[in-house]
Amino acid sequence: MREFHCQQQLPVSLEKAWAFLSDPRNLKVITPPSMGFEVTSSALPENIYPGLIISYRVRPLFGVPLNWVTEITHINEPFYFVDEQRFGPYAFWHHKHFLRETERGVEMEDLVHFKMPGGKAGDLLVPLIVLPKLRRIFEFRREKLETLFGSP
Repeated sequence: MREFHCQQQLPVSLEKAWAFLSDPRNLKVITPPSMGFEVTSSALPENIYPGLIISYRVRPLFGVPLNWVTEITHINEPFYFVDEQRFGPYAFWHHKHFLRETERGVEMEDLVHFKMPGGKAGDLLVPLIVLPKLRRIFEFRREKLETLFGSP
């Protein structure tokens, strides 16, 4: 099992941060264009809820399309939610999104636990491809959110 962790400060209210991040239609906004992110769910609600299934297609490597299905499994509005992969490129994917009110606005924290398929061969891809890719994805998100909401 591997772990990826990142934090970001945003100069917005907890309510504004939650409103944006809990709207699944904003996933595409904060995903790098290079990922070829495309929602394939027939319709998305304005707000996530426990049990929500979101399906999409991504092209993370060499433009090869991969289908990914996640479920929102836990919500404690406006403090955290969890999405878990039900079908996709990982053997296991569990992503916790935390929001904490601070004196400067909101601290966002992401904690991802994941496991690659393919045993030891899959594990070899983590430092070479997977972690660098995750860092780029979350850096894009950081920059996009700062463009939308300002930097601390």
